[in-house]
Amino acid sequence: MPNARQILNEEEDHRIVEAIRQAELNTSGEIKVHIENYCQNKVTKRSLFVFKQLKMNKTKQRNGVLFYLAALDRKFAIIGDEGINKVVEPDFWNDIRDLMAKAFKEGHFAEGLEQGIMRCGEKLKTYFPYQSDDINEIPDEISYENN
Repeated sequence: MPNARQILNEEEDHRIVEAIRQAELNTSGEIKVHIENYCQNKVTKRSLFVFKQLKMNKTKQRNGVLFYLAALDRKFAIIGDEGINKVVEPDFWNDIRDLMAKAFKEGHFAEGLEQGIMRCGEKLKTYFPYQSDDINEIPDEISYENN
């Protein structure tokens, strides 16, 4: 059974990190991807735990976004911090979720993450446009947990 680091190959990992960097050129929002094998709880509860564990709730504008994937359980979530959720429409995440779900159902994890990340950057620029003095508060690298 693969561990979480084997879900993506090295080239796919690099593509996702590059998608995060490109998406963050549109927005001051901070985007992070976390991948693990299994979701140790309900996906919403687990992804919120990981969100806080990764200190995504500590950004200056409270505009962090976590793409959480429990690959072997076939579960994922998109979590936006309170700064985002205060200003966006209630169904803000739905098209991103649907776009990713379609790719995931076909077994295309990297493509689904890339598409979701890029769409997120496009949508967030309306509410949190990129600023010339923007500081990258959250590392762009994917975090993994082998469980």
